[in-house]
Amino acid sequence: MSFSEAIGTFLFSIFRLSTPIIYAALAACITKQTGLLNMAIEGIMLTAALSSVVFSALTQSVVLGVLFGMLAGSLIGGIISYANLIGKTELYLTCIAINLIATGGTTFALYMITGTKGTTFSALPSLEVPNIDIPFIKDIPILGTMLSGHSILTYFAFVCAFLVWLLIYKTRLGLRMRCVGENPNAALSVGISVTRIKTVAYLISGAVGGLGGAFMSMSYVTWFSRDMLAGRGFIGLSANNITAGSPVGATLFSMLFGIADASANVLQITAAGLSYFVKMIPYIITILGMVIMEAIRIRKGLKFKDQVVRKAIAGTANEKDLT
Repeated sequence: MSFSEAIGTFLFSIFRLSTPIIYAALAACITKQTGLLNMAIEGIMLTAALSSVVFSALTQSVVLGVLFGMLAGSLIGGIISYANLIGKTELYLTCIAINLIATGGTTFALYMITGTKGTTFSALPSLEVPNIDIPFIKDIPILGTMLSGHSILTYFAFVCAFLVWLLIYKTRLGLRMRCVGENPNAALSVGISVTRIKTVAYLISGAVGGLGGAFMSMSYVTWFSRDMLAGRGFIGLSANNITAGSPVGATLFSMLFGIADASANVLQITAAGLSYFVKMIPYIITILGMVIMEAIRIRKGLKFKDQVVRKAIAGTANEKDLT
């Protein structure tokens, strides 16, 4: 393999490894706008991964397999929203319970359907989401290897980032979601149903997370195996938290985790010990970034209070400043 081919293959793997994390991060961004943290993304994606494999095998349709994965994700999102908003359960405990149920439940379902507890590889002939070779670009050295030949779901992950941004910042629903997240009482006072908006957010979040699960079992590999997410849902949560719910920022930060994974895979061949350290770097950056961002917010808050105090002393503060 030539140097240019090696570089192109490495860059190709970054996009491939980043795809499920991007979907997880975008799913978290949607509920973040309503003031809720979807900590059940891991469970949502795991359930969707199994659903996609089962229904693609039963129907022999790639489209139906992906759609049933999204439907399974939305169903889990609906269960969480009902339990939290109607049943008044504690959100984080509900999400933890969903993750645990998904881990055990998918294994149980796998055994009931296939008679095995490990993988569907030999039991269910799952279909694969097609890869796309981009004309002209595929023939360009490095760039062609990097950008061409990916799964449709990999390309759609970046389209989805734009669609989520569009939903949040350019639609009426997105405006209501942000209003509910900023001040639910104020939203309620102008006739916005807080419960309905949060429920819709969880349903959409589940569908987006379901796409990530479908990618794992119909593109990354073409079977389902127990605990195959390996924490990617939680990594997506980290990307969402560090960027404060920004779809574009979460997508870019997800790529950082993809770079770390791809680098670790290369280092496993040349320096196995160093590969584990490389995988730690995104998490270290996440912690440091959250500390820095919180420090900036506190500093801005103190600066604003100082300005208000100065205006009050000078007698120039207005009612808006004081509130």
